Amino acid sequence: MFKPRFATLFVLCLSVLISFLITPAAGAAVAPNQAPAGAEPLPRVVIFGDSIAAGFGLDPEEAFPAHIQRKADEAGYAVEVVNAGLSGETSAAGLRRIDWMLRRPIDVFVLELGGNDGLRGIDPEVTKTNLDGILTKVKQANPEARLVLTGMEAPPNLGAEYTDRFRAVFRELAAAHDLVFMPFILEDVAGNPELNLPDGIHPTAEGHRIIAANLWEYLAPVLREVSAAGAR
Repeated sequence: MFKPRFATLFVLCLSVLISFLITPAAGAAVAPNQAPAGAEPLPRVVIFGDSIAAGFGLDPEEAFPAHIQRKADEAGYAVEVVNAGLSGETSAAGLRRIDWMLRRPIDVFVLELGGNDGLRGIDPEVTKTNLDGILTKVKQANPEARLVLTGMEAPPNLGAEYTDRFRAVFRELAAAHDLVFMPFILEDVAGNPELNLPDGIHPTAEGHRIIAANLWEYLAPVLREVSAAGAR
């Protein structure tokens, strides 16, 4: 048992220690993609995809969504970029998952899905139906949200008929939803061994920088408008 005076001293020291651990350092900076406490939330940019968005095999800060956040910060666009990539996700799994993402408002929605459907040889019409369902749900929940779609290519071993139909799915969706369309998310990266991991499928850190630079050309005008309009 502690004697009374030692017990009092112990409690005092413990209180000081706890206060030190839970109190932010003076002048601590707020992360550039977060609004200060009590401020209006920043416009929310959700990048919803598979292992490409998730940055498979890399640190999350090396994945292209993190590069997009940094580019937005550097350009002075006040937005929060959310990496909602999930490795292995198919369009069907994405359609099941999207309701969870819609629990919070979305200002810009970037859909990067379909690659795993192509790798599995899933019927392109099924892929189209699933992606259409995702885009429709986002628009219903967020009527003012800006939509961005990134296309994907199927592997050539599935035959020309399949690859042509698969490619057309994304163009048809872009036309149907009147959205911003990037024809191929892996432009300038796919097929280059120096820009892909040993599996030949997932981009390296440098590959992700290229993806971000290419996507930025499509996304920057959207972020500029959304940032200028301010948060909800």
